[in-house]
Amino acid sequence: MPPETYSSPATTRPVVKRTARAIILDGDDLVLIKRTKPGIAPYWLTPGGGVEDDDASVLAALHREIDEELGGKVTDVVPAFLDTVEHIAEDGSHGVKVQFFFACRLAALDLDRRHGPEIDEPCGEYEVVRVPFSRLGIASVDIMPLTLRHYLDANIEGVLGLLGPDLD
Repeated sequence: MPPETYSSPATTRPVVKRTARAIILDGDDLVLIKRTKPGIAPYWLTPGGGVEDDDASVLAALHREIDEELGGKVTDVVPAFLDTVEHIAEDGSHGVKVQFFFACRLAALDLDRRHGPEIDEPCGEYEVVRVPFSRLGIASVDIMPLTLRHYLDANIEGVLGLLGPDLD
């Protein structure tokens, strides 16, 4: 569905972009992508990206992005966090970007299978890294967006609870 379908007469800011991102746990570690671009300080992101017109759903976009960026698969996917920020779309329209963050566990990772624009035509480097899923681990890197960093810092136990065996 195009983002425009999420506008309504009561909406003051149209949704011009949606993303699906994964808070991936691998054992006791959080899997992140260290982004290094020319001329700016490195920052760390959760794997994921934009929902495309041919994605059947936000969840389908998440699985496609995990395959592209990690050559990976995830399980136990649970909605965890939602972030809405001002955004200017590629066509110049103004509105908001809604980022859907899902907690999940890493099932498979094969960096040799990575593909897609970030890998095929990179602007800088995309390094897959792991940090301890702890307050100290989270504080050791500059996770973007800042709202996610704050959410993770305040909700480590909650995210672990989302992935607990009793939620099946």
